Amino acid sequence: MSATYDAGNIQVLKGLEAVRKRPGMYIGSTGPRGLHHLVYEVVDNSIDEAMAGYCDTVTVALEKDDIVRVEDNGRGIPVDMHPTEHVSALELVLTRLHAGGKFDKGSYKVSGGLHGVGVSCVNALSTWMEATVIRDGHIYRQKFEIGVPKTKVEEIGNSDAHGTTIRWKADKTIFTETTTYDYDVLKLRLRELAFLNKGIVIKFRDERLENPKEEILKYEGGINEFVKDLNEGKPVVPPEPIYINEEKDEVITEISIQYNNSYSENIHTFVNDINTRDGGTHLDGFKNALTYVLNKSLDANEKLKKSFEKDEKLMGEDVRSGLTAVISMKVPEPEFEGQTKEKLG
Repeated sequence: MSATYDAGNIQVLKGLEAVRKRPGMYIGSTGPRGLHHLVYEVVDNSIDEAMAGYCDTVTVALEKDDIVRVEDNGRGIPVDMHPTEHVSALELVLTRLHAGGKFDKGSYKVSGGLHGVGVSCVNALSTWMEATVIRDGHIYRQKFEIGVPKTKVEEIGNSDAHGTTIRWKADKTIFTETTTYDYDVLKLRLRELAFLNKGIVIKFRDERLENPKEEILKYEGGINEFVKDLNEGKPVVPPEPIYINEEKDEVITEISIQYNNSYSENIHTFVNDINTRDGGTHLDGFKNALTYVLNKSLDANEKLKKSFEKDEKLMGEDVRSGLTAVISMKVPEPEFEGQTKEKLG
């Protein structure tokens, strides 16, 4: 083992040590929410492969003993030596913060895992992690404990397939409240991802059960199906959601809109598949545009105008009453506020 390898190791430890010291900074919390966030971080990488057009099936499995397995049929994380870091690309991705293909514009045009802390954080907060990569005809494997490589990348067989499998067990000393995953909580997010990426197949397995169950999440209708799902059982107008899909300046915007007979608004916004729960500039823009467009068409309609006072305008809450909408944007370099990325800046 060369001296540079040792030095590299220390650097890795320093980076990941920070994650273990202040996990909340990186994954939001060490309660159930943070625990589930580990799964989303790993799944996001597979979804990024899908968004880039290299993967169409992702399997998420809850194994016995609080172990999670995420498999995809993407290109497989590269295993060759990194030209400047002198460790394999796989080890780099799994042990360095801010290492990954997301920073190289050529590798991923858009991506959810933009901060590059994803899988390395999960690795740091796990008792052990095992990465299996199939590419270029071979199967490779590397094992880690609390973020530290326990083996080098080893070739363990041959295969014509391709893809990446990450298995890990969350560290009980970090997640002191619980290390048990909630099937329904995870299913909610995985369904969301399947709606947002039409045509992708997400297989969700619970292997903790006596008879393991598997659900296949696949929605060819994309976000239109999402809106229909949100409005299920309610009288709606129009019968089919209004769908808008435009690309401008490398930003892809998809919107699906439908009204129901309630008085509340139900708007879900996503940027690169990340649920921006706290809204942001894209939600503000949508709300303003909706009010503007409906006022404009009201002005142009003499018949309707008569029922309004002179110069009276529709207000935002008027036009959003009973509105169900899903807004999904794919942005090359979004700016989020905070590591958990719930608000677009």
